Amino acid sequence: MAKDLVCGMEVDEKKAAATSTYKGKTYYFCAVGCKKAFDANPEKYVSSAKA
Repeated sequence: MAKDLVCGMEVDEKKAAATSTYKGKTYYFCAVGCKKAFDANPEKYVSSAKA
C-alpha cells in the first residue's frame, strides 16, 4: 500500500486511480483530482511528506 500524499488515503498500487512520477519516484493517488493537485505543485506534497 502507498499513501496518497494529497489526501492521506492508503492506496493499493495495483488499483490506484492515477500515478505520477516525480524525480524518479512513482506516487499513487486515489483519484485523478489528487494527481492533478500533486502535478500542479509536487514539491508542496513531497517536502511535507518528509517533514
